Amino acid sequence: MAVAVTRACRETGVDARIKWPNDVLVGEGGARGGRKLCGILTEMEGEADRVSWLVVGVGLNANVDPDDLPPDADATSLLAERGAPVDRRLVVQRILEEFHALRGDLRGAVDAWAEYADTVGRRVRVDTPGGVVEGEAVGVEFPGALVVDTGTERVTVTAGDCEHLRPTEE
Repeated sequence: MAVAVTRACRETGVDARIKWPNDVLVGEGGARGGRKLCGILTEMEGEADRVSWLVVGVGLNANVDPDDLPPDADATSLLAERGAPVDRRLVVQRILEEFHALRGDLRGAVDAWAEYADTVGRRVRVDTPGGVVEGEAVGVEFPGALVVDTGTERVTVTAGDCEHLRPTEE
């Protein structure tokens, strides 16, 4: 879904990027490494070998006036970035079309995710169920895991809250 949203936003002229695992950002700075344009949440049920159901929720700031965005939230909207409103129906249509096309090629979707990943190449701190992983994000691999080089090992993270850190001085 993050790839579908990113592509649809780019079609409107906004340089959207993916912050692993579930945010779409624009620009630089702030606690996230950019201004948050979209958040994506999922809920699922299943067994170890199958998914029974999955629901994806997308919160995209489309025609939100910049003055209506919380000043301390590092948030933005398509309107704020473009300086003009978007046709929300068309944006939703493009997101759904992209999602439909990507769902048949999950490996291709992960490759596209890696292409748009703003997290790769950054120093990160990921709070995972097994503890904190800190280092440089060096890749995204199937099925969407973040690979972090801690300096002593490469750790593959499948779930967690990721924070972009400021670069360290060499």
